[in-house]
Amino acid sequence: MENKKHYLFEIKPFSDEDGFLAVIEEEKQIPFKIRRIFYEYGVDKNSLRGKHANRKSRFCLIAVSGSCDVIVEDGLSKVTYKLDKPYKVLYLDKMVWKTMTNFSKDCVLLVLSDSLYDKNEYIRDFEEYLKENGQKH
Repeated sequence: MENKKHYLFEIKPFSDEDGFLAVIEEEKQIPFKIRRIFYEYGVDKNSLRGKHANRKSRFCLIAVSGSCDVIVEDGLSKVTYKLDKPYKVLYLDKMVWKTMTNFSKDCVLLVLSDSLYDKNEYIRDFEEYLKENGQKH
């Protein structure tokens, strides 16, 4: 794990002659208690989703079908993660700016969160994010 605020890890799938099984358990494969699950699908390839940071929520993102890119930036660095296997998981801590793009036509992006939805915890302006994150741009 290079960065504790965002990193990619894999869930070890089980397989037999009939296919694969990936198991997700809170506080085991996923490093938090799961309070909310949602997914995105049917997103146009050129769309930009996310484009925000969360003050209190942590997330794990999995492209259970298809693929997409997740761009993570903090004002100092910018990293692009490719989610293209149903066993690859991207962990995002709170106060991480994220943008999802380059969705394949068949992409289903599953998102697990440790928090219930609260519109007040979203930061949708990058300059505001930099200020709250203690950085100037």
